[in-house]
Amino acid sequence: MTMHNQGKLFTKCLSLQRQPWCLASNHAQISKVLVANRGEIACRVIRTAKKLGIQTVAVYSDADTSAMHVEMADEAYNIGLPPSEESYLKKQKIVDIAKHSRCQAIHPGYGFLSENTEFAQLCQQSDITFIGPPASAIRDMGIKSTSKSIMSAAGVPIIGGYHGEDQSVTKLKQEAERIGFPVMIKAVRGGGGKGMRVAFTMSEFESQLESARREALKSFADQAMLLEKFIEEPRHVEVQIFGDQHGNYVHLFERDCSVQRRHQKIIEEAPAPNISPSLQAELGKAAVNAAHAVNYVGAGTVEFILDRHSHAFHFMEMNTRLQVEHPVTEMVTKTDLVEWQFRVASGEKLPLSQEEIHLHGHAFEARICAENPGNSFMPGAGLLQYLITPIPNSDVRVETGVRQGDEVSIHYDPMIAKLVVWGEDRTCALMKMRAQLTEYNIVGVDTNLDFLLDLCNHSKFFSGNVHTNFIEQYRSELLAQKTPPDHIIIQAALAMILSEQLEDEKAAAASQGPFSPFFSEFGFRLNHLLVRDISFTYGKQGTQPDDSGFMYLEQ
Repeated sequence: MTMHNQGKLFTKCLSLQRQPWCLASNHAQISKVLVANRGEIACRVIRTAKKLGIQTVAVYSDADTSAMHVEMADEAYNIGLPPSEESYLKKQKIVDIAKHSRCQAIHPGYGFLSENTEFAQLCQQSDITFIGPPASAIRDMGIKSTSKSIMSAAGVPIIGGYHGEDQSVTKLKQEAERIGFPVMIKAVRGGGGKGMRVAFTMSEFESQLESARREALKSFADQAMLLEKFIEEPRHVEVQIFGDQHGNYVHLFERDCSVQRRHQKIIEEAPAPNISPSLQAELGKAAVNAAHAVNYVGAGTVEFILDRHSHAFHFMEMNTRLQVEHPVTEMVTKTDLVEWQFRVASGEKLPLSQEEIHLHGHAFEARICAENPGNSFMPGAGLLQYLITPIPNSDVRVETGVRQGDEVSIHYDPMIAKLVVWGEDRTCALMKMRAQLTEYNIVGVDTNLDFLLDLCNHSKFFSGNVHTNFIEQYRSELLAQKTPPDHIIIQAALAMILSEQLEDEKAAAASQGPFSPFFSEFGFRLNHLLVRDISFTYGKQGTQPDDSGFMYLEQ
């Protein structure tokens, strides 16, 4: 491994046995790729690259010096301080490293620079293959008003609204009145649930508009807004599409990502439940039409709002990158979408035609995050003191970029892992998800594991009756205050007593009378039976719980 850190060059043994998989003279040879990302997606891309015999180069911030993706790559280069704008978002520095390390391509993963038009153009100008769509597609789909105009012209259903250039408060109020309340206010360059607000009445419209503008300006440096009719409690259904450089397009069926918190996905599944074959075909056709409309190349996702009662659907946006939830599609179509990305970027045709892509069973993905569901899903950070995960097999995948002893950083997304399971049908897959979630044991940070278990056990979720307001509707059931069972309380008490006993044994060994019963016999008293009262508090705000989620208070 070669590591470039603060001007120093460190060299370790590097295997030279791999051969690039793409050797045909009419294809662009990719023998070395820079992965411009971190965490689980960087590890995911590196694994597939190694499978294909492609050498890998990682980049990392000061916070990720010992990260898993750094150790997995053949070479790794430091790119700056922990804040992403000083490291993973430094376009020119990343391209310079790619040229210095003689990479033919850059894989952006998701997030960071994956949907950055300027970065895609910079790669092209530097004669480096950007493993993603053309910059023009990123640009057009990144501006929501433009994307909706293109989709409307292509015959893809869109929600009625206002996408105009007049951004005055007076004009936006007039358009909101015309559309009819409730109205969705969305940042033109938005994504990830940021810059979005709902105004249910005219009286709250202006305050919601200003709130959305502030968040959009901070997140995207652009406060332009569009307005749409807000569909209450819809489903969020998206279609995985792929295009190549030869004009071929396919869809790989749909995913349901309806269950969300803070407008962000938490559990996804494929295929979408309670969808008829005819509706499935309509969704797929609309998504492929969307890809055609922008001459799309590579992996993309077309997102739709689906009325859960009428099943009418409308275009929401197109994500011009690989999605976090892509593994559920891989599980039900028996594909490796990252491998498809490499092959398409090299100039090959799509590995399969539409007629050759079939659904097999059902898959779920749960995002294991360092967050506190009981405190509005507040993101957390800290050291992973203890980490036990499910054992991966052909039906179970654990996509992660951290290990025991690693730290969940305050600078990045708090996702610890993605747990992906496959079953012959939805019920089978959901039962596997329940079982595998119980195999996790994480100490050091708050997690959403118990919440995910409660979600999977909820009767409405089990029947597939999901929508984007699901968590809020069933908040009292999903986020109920819990009392720990007796066996957990007993385990906590025993853990504390045993810890004290170990400390006493250490003190005895260091004393002048190590064999005195007052030292060696824990709790020894003359003519007295020791009885102790131990009190705990559970889940108290402002305290640091022990391994069991308890804080010892008094005895």
